[in-house]
Amino acid sequence: MALSPEEATRFARTFASLVDNVSVALLDKSHVIRLALTTLFAGGHLLLEDAPGTGKTALARAIAATIDGSNSRIQFTPDMLPSDITGVNMYDQSTGEWHFHQGPVFAEVVLADEINRASPKTQSALLEVMEEAQVTVDGVSHPAGSPFMVIATQNPVEQAGTYPLPEAQLDRFLMKTSLGYPSRAAMIDVLAGAAAPDRSRMIRPVVATNQVQRLSELVADTHTDRAVLDYIAALAEATRDDESATLGVSTRGAIGMARCSRVWAAAQGRNFVLPDDVKALAGPVWTHRIMVDPDASFSGATAAGIVSRALTTVPAPAAGA
Repeated sequence: MALSPEEATRFARTFASLVDNVSVALLDKSHVIRLALTTLFAGGHLLLEDAPGTGKTALARAIAATIDGSNSRIQFTPDMLPSDITGVNMYDQSTGEWHFHQGPVFAEVVLADEINRASPKTQSALLEVMEEAQVTVDGVSHPAGSPFMVIATQNPVEQAGTYPLPEAQLDRFLMKTSLGYPSRAAMIDVLAGAAAPDRSRMIRPVVATNQVQRLSELVADTHTDRAVLDYIAALAEATRDDESATLGVSTRGAIGMARCSRVWAAAQGRNFVLPDDVKALAGPVWTHRIMVDPDASFSGATAAGIVSRALTTVPAPAAGA
């Protein structure tokens, strides 16, 4: 059943309340918070590439607290094993039985800190849980939480000894963005409250976890006209055909854009998607999925430039088209 105008209005009010609540922990970062919550309601995962100390852990804690969910933090290191993430079966000598001990991935919001510092095998273990929303150990499946969101981080500095995520694995993340440093005014407010640096502990729940799932299913029915879907497909094709790209937006990336656009539109109080919703999300949803030709990169080409060029060359459908 299509989302009604009244339901869209109620969702927009709830979404705004969530943004305001998370903003208690992260000052002056409302746009990034909106992107993160859009990722949550679209049922995806978020990749943050940021310098240390910009509030990535606070964002994960604040989102978890806002939806009254559990959260965990996994600090990735080169010696980490897949079982350190997923959990392991342990033998109980007193009962003679094996019991599964859950790993830190069993939480509603999981912060995977510095994911590029772990080995590819360990990275793959996390990415598998992200894709399947379950862990399989010794042939037994254990479902992850619902909702389930991974916020993974990459440190753009100190690349020695790291294992960058391949493009095929980056495609598993619905969005990629960065928090960046706060403005001068926000920084002053942060310093003024430095006696209590973890502001995420001040947050109280706005919705329950079961409501998140219900709202996600509700906004998934936001009307998306066939002309808008054609626009998304044409933009994806334009990134693939760009002479500076060796890998463009995949089908998974186009599907992700449709999912995110529906949530973004409902968060504006609309029960239908506009081309402007696609334009607003093109950067965070698509840039990390594009591989730039090395020669073109040497000449200054970037993934962001390829997305921008697609938005410029592909005509958006007219209203009522």
